[in-house]
Amino acid sequence: MKIIILNSSDVPIYEQIENEIKRLIAVGELRPDDALPGMRSLAKDLKVSVITTKRAYNDLEKDGFIYTVSGRGSFVSKVNHEDIKADSVQKIRELLADILKICKTSGINREEVFNLFKEVEDESFRD
Repeated sequence: MKIIILNSSDVPIYEQIENEIKRLIAVGELRPDDALPGMRSLAKDLKVSVITTKRAYNDLEKDGFIYTVSGRGSFVSKVNHEDIKADSVQKIRELLADILKICKTSGINREEVFNLFKEVEDESFRD
């Protein structure tokens, strides 16, 4: 399981871990009942605090993406992919609202916003 975090991101590390695990579930790399790395092991691999991985796992469990078996570890729940998509759509909506506020206060018009989006989209799909 490959989780990528960016220390330079404004998104808290525990949230980046959550998002990466959700992404891996959504694309089918993690399937129902697959074991997740232990919190200590993941913390060591990512060079973060165990408290950070614990927060991510707790949030994922609270949201129904994973479940924990005492003494055995954490596992992927049987997740409805529509729930993952709905969660992602909500986050995207919030981010777009923030972006549009910045654009308005900066005098960036609609056409410029669309052009920026197209540039970023093209860069994202080059790989």
